Amino acid sequence: MNIEVIAKALKELGHPTRLAIFKRLVKSGYQGVAVGVVQEELNIPGSTLSHHISSLASAGLITQRREGRVLYCVVEYDQFLQVIDFLQDECCAGDLHQSV
Repeated sequence: MNIEVIAKALKELGHPTRLAIFKRLVKSGYQGVAVGVVQEELNIPGSTLSHHISSLASAGLITQRREGRVLYCVVEYDQFLQVIDFLQDECCAGDLHQSV
């Protein structure tokens, strides 16, 4: 994954409201959660929530699906795990002073 994509994901997760939304979506697992539930639980106005969800979607961190009149948000776990892997990729590789 290229560094620009990672930077975009981290930028979007760097906003406190988006991070709270994303954390709630992660909790919901692969089935996702209805936008109305997120709005109610986090007490975020609809237009504000829509803006933040759009930002997370544009970073590829979530997708949305509609079931009748209900809109669900689902974490794109593959994308999310690639961001984590990028951060961990060379963890401690430059540590020349390993403890014994």
